[in-house]
Amino acid sequence: MNTNPTTDADEDQTLYKVVVNHEEQYSIWPAERANPLGWRDAGKSGTKAECLAHIKEVWTDMRPLSLRKWMEETAAKG
Repeated sequence: MNTNPTTDADEDQTLYKVVVNHEEQYSIWPAERANPLGWRDAGKSGTKAECLAHIKEVWTDMRPLSLRKWMEETAAKG
């Protein structure tokens, strides 16, 4: 019996990659698997924690790209 409590992150030896979709929304995906339809590599791979930290750093505006563009166009029209 294991008496040392562990978290999923402690046990997870999976190599992940950061993926991004056409709306510039980010997620992580197992590195050895093909990207889900509509997602492309964002150029970062590593542990789950490393990938999530990267996403936290680069995904500063959670709004979808189409909404950001619409808001910019609306603001420009006055």
